Amino acid sequence: MGRTVNSSECDGMNKMDANRAKAFLARRTFGLLIDGEVCAARSGETMPTFDPSTGEVLGWIAGGGAADVDRAVAAARAAFEGEWSGWTPYRRQEFLFRARDLFDRNYEELAQIEATDMGAPISRVRGSKAGTMRMIQFFATMALSIRGETLPNGLPGDVTTMTIKAPAGVIGGIIPWNGSIVSMWWIIGATLATGCTAVIKPAEDASLTVLRAVEMLYELGLPRGVINVVTGLGVEAGDALARHPGVDRLAFTGSTATGQKIIEASTVNIKRLQLELGGKSPDIVFADADLDRAVPGAAMGCLANTGQICFAGTRILVERRIAETFTARMRDYVETLRVGRSLDPDVDLGPVISRKQLERVQSFVDLGVKEGARLVCGGEPAGGALDAGYFMQPTVFADVDMAMTIAREEIFGPVVSIIPFDTVDEAVRIGNQTVYGLAGAVWSRDIATALNVVKRIHAGVMWVNAYGLIDPLVGFGGTKMSGYGAKGGLAHLDTYLYTKCVYIQS
Repeated sequence: MGRTVNSSECDGMNKMDANRAKAFLARRTFGLLIDGEVCAARSGETMPTFDPSTGEVLGWIAGGGAADVDRAVAAARAAFEGEWSGWTPYRRQEFLFRARDLFDRNYEELAQIEATDMGAPISRVRGSKAGTMRMIQFFATMALSIRGETLPNGLPGDVTTMTIKAPAGVIGGIIPWNGSIVSMWWIIGATLATGCTAVIKPAEDASLTVLRAVEMLYELGLPRGVINVVTGLGVEAGDALARHPGVDRLAFTGSTATGQKIIEASTVNIKRLQLELGGKSPDIVFADADLDRAVPGAAMGCLANTGQICFAGTRILVERRIAETFTARMRDYVETLRVGRSLDPDVDLGPVISRKQLERVQSFVDLGVKEGARLVCGGEPAGGALDAGYFMQPTVFADVDMAMTIAREEIFGPVVSIIPFDTVDEAVRIGNQTVYGLAGAVWSRDIATALNVVKRIHAGVMWVNAYGLIDPLVGFGGTKMSGYGAKGGLAHLDTYLYTKCVYIQS
């Protein structure tokens, strides 16, 4: 049995991790990570990365471009065809289990870097630890679950037929800034489980966690070139990765507009894609719902991570006869939320990612007021002691309808839109009145009503009396303009594999 660690030891380990995080951030200059080595961009260019809580420059990341993507893809291809190709599934699984233990021991270091670099409250990042550990464990298990089939055939003579699942090759991964630790493991985990290699392009606004995490994997003994990281602008490094003919498959999480460009770029060699794109998810609350659960559940379904989640429930549809009660309770709940700097352990909501994003969110709020929505609370930057950072007050609009911009477009900020409805059919109609199809939820004590809505909402994942639960064993995905390709489950692994049919003539 394992030894129980007491609270004082935990505090000591957290302090050590915090000191390691500070030492990493103190480097101030962060290079690319290609073939297991830190290096500068070929152009020599760097770009600043900011602390969203203070607006201060944290340091400078390498401004990678097409030449750097070429280097990284070449390193990944050489690793795929080299030592790494000889690793058995057992050995890959063993490495993943050791990676899980390493990240478990050193998670606070990554949490401190993540909170500082992208602005998520440290309490939220720490709260994601258990899910991250489950994800790594899931992929470790999947390393031994890859198998083909022996199949019957109708050929004359003595012919044996079978299929083999083989690693696809070099994976391109373009990940968002709103949760680097989780986002990178969707790609790294599947890459290591299947025997592929990868080039990861993190978001320019939050690259530091990925750089440190991949460093840690190399410190653990990962062969050179298996995972490579190219930082830089999406229009340069990201576009080059999407278009690169040496990349066999590509995973992308981000906006629908960028996803459309990636689909176009992928035609250069007919890459298979996994895309998690935008959302405008409906969160439907019926009059019989338990409001003690539904109010905070729906509020945080939209406002968690300061509203910067692709599947955030930004449209809260409320049965009209409880709409005023729900709205008042939502206002009261939201006004209890504490907004502040990301490393403050008592904070509920941190900043948005950048000054540009803050201005974008404010522009949507202004449109909401102009188009006739009723502003219930919030509506302005936090100001005061937080004025230097990128803080927006959590904002609630009521009396919203689907003609309004705030009901149609993805805001990616802490803005709730409450939309009234009268019947189940109207709720379903409004819920589906969007180009997106990423997620949705329903709150009701009547399971028949809930399942009726679940079956009729066009979305890749639905929750009942909950919001945002994700398990890699089950996974999730999108439909319509929210993308395609599963995250989690066996279907996730298929994105990193291809099927080889074998005929053996005796």
